[in-house]
Amino acid sequence: MDSEGQKGWEVGVKFSPLDLIMNQIRRKRSATDRKTSARFLSRSSSGRVVISDHRETDGKEGRDGASDSDRSVCEGLRVSVTPAVPEVTESEADQGWGRLCLFLQRLGKKADSRGLNLAHCDLTATDLLELATLLHCLPQLEEVDLSWNNLIGGSLSSLTSHLQQVGRVRTLRLCSCRLNADDIASLGAALPSVPLLEVLDVSWNVGVGGGGLQGLLGKVPPSLRELHVQACQLTTADAPLLGDLVGRLPKLCVLDVSGNPLLAEDTQESDTGGFGQLAASLSHAPCLSRLVLQGCGLTSHSLKSLGGTLQQLPALRELDLSCNKGLSGGLSQLTAHLALLAHLESLDLHLCNLTHADLQALIQVVPSLGRLTELDVSSNKEVGGVVHSLVSSLLLPQLRRLPLNSCSLTAESFTAFALAVPYLSSVEVSWNKVVGGRLALLLDALEPSVIKELRLSSCHLTSDDLGHLAEVCGRGLLSSLRVLDLSYNGQAAAGAEAWAPLFTAGGLGGLGSLEVMDLSLRPAASASSAAWLPSLLSSLPRLPSLTHLAMLRWGLGEQAQGRLRHSLRKRVLHVEWDPPTGAGGQAPPPGDQDGPEEALSEE
Repeated sequence: MDSEGQKGWEVGVKFSPLDLIMNQIRRKRSATDRKTSARFLSRSSSGRVVISDHRETDGKEGRDGASDSDRSVCEGLRVSVTPAVPEVTESEADQGWGRLCLFLQRLGKKADSRGLNLAHCDLTATDLLELATLLHCLPQLEEVDLSWNNLIGGSLSSLTSHLQQVGRVRTLRLCSCRLNADDIASLGAALPSVPLLEVLDVSWNVGVGGGGLQGLLGKVPPSLRELHVQACQLTTADAPLLGDLVGRLPKLCVLDVSGNPLLAEDTQESDTGGFGQLAASLSHAPCLSRLVLQGCGLTSHSLKSLGGTLQQLPALRELDLSCNKGLSGGLSQLTAHLALLAHLESLDLHLCNLTHADLQALIQVVPSLGRLTELDVSSNKEVGGVVHSLVSSLLLPQLRRLPLNSCSLTAESFTAFALAVPYLSSVEVSWNKVVGGRLALLLDALEPSVIKELRLSSCHLTSDDLGHLAEVCGRGLLSSLRVLDLSYNGQAAAGAEAWAPLFTAGGLGGLGSLEVMDLSLRPAASASSAAWLPSLLSSLPRLPSLTHLAMLRWGLGEQAQGRLRHSLRKRVLHVEWDPPTGAGGQAPPPGDQDGPEEALSEE
């Protein structure tokens, strides 16, 4: 066998005298019989197969998949045998690892002995069956992702029946595969054969709801640490099943059931089943560190059930209750118990229609949350009236995120928010018109070494605001910035030429760490980019980290598009722009409308 320094898969086969006699007989047979005999001999006790995990240094390898007598058809695979039996070379390439490489090559993937990622590959039931027969080639497999292949629904059993061949799998993702109840049942029957499983994700499969969870009860290994069942149409009737499942997972750290609006919708004050049973079951998962109940139809009664369990979750670090408007007016049912979460770092309550009383209850408990680094109360209009009290109650030196998007900020509350800005790594005040004309107050408070994201979408920014932003960039105060969102501000600025100084400053290195920038106009708007596009193009070489640039609804003529393409020919940068409809500019994409948060902010 070759030395450690050699690369590629090496397969050496040695034969006994009996093998040589059989080889002479095999030469006289048909091609079909020959392949069959070769497979038999390759598995016989008289042969020895040696696999060396190295790669070939030949620069031609892996380019087109072509093969000759000493190389297989799959990328990175070389099969060498004794010259006397070339038939075995062909046979070995048709099976095992070679077949797996060919299968993955057809899907645009490369073989990895520990990871199998086939998400978004348009897999069919036939593909799934072929994959199942190849699992034996991956005994070291640890991660499997077949998500977003909605044609494999109804045929999952063809794969799960072979899961015992990859018993070391730790992560299994089957998101959005149109799995039905039978698929879930077959999955449950196979899970005991993967005793090391730590992550199970069956999100966006409606077959999980309506009792489909029954197929997993008692089958999920106790080693599981993450369970994701987002948007599975779970109802109140499914909540006890989910609770039973969670109660048998003592090592569970992450539970994500977001996007199931009927899960707690019918919760009553005296609820002993339904969501109440699910909440009670969480006490059997003392390791739970992340609980996501976003958009689950929570009410004040369900918060009461949940609150009684929090004291038994000492490890909880992230709690997401966002997008539950039904808890409006009942947050006090929970806040009394939040103080018991000594390790809570993130609390998400955005878009919950919080009342003034809810916010006052939250402000009372916040000082006791000694490790809180993220508090999201955005898209709650009443927040604008309590920002000063909220900021005063927070432990600012450890705070990193306090999004106030669409919170009806006033001039006074915007000034109060500026007190927290020096500590924040992400500043998000989009959909607040009061920011326009006052951006300097916020920019002057930024801490250069801390700020990573600046989101100012639909803030009615003026030319003076853009000029001050350009000045701050030029001074290097945003050198650590990675995300800059200035979308939906084009019409507020006095003119398109107001944008040019910003790009010039950025091109001088002031935005050297920037990765994402959004300059898009509103869906119904359009304007010419001629005044600032040259500055942008000249600054691109000095924005080496930029990977995504959105400039929708800014008019780009054919000549401008040609210049932009020429500037991008040697770098990877995704640019979003609208195709020109004529010499003047753009037409907004059909169906593109303002987001729900903008509608909320305009009320």
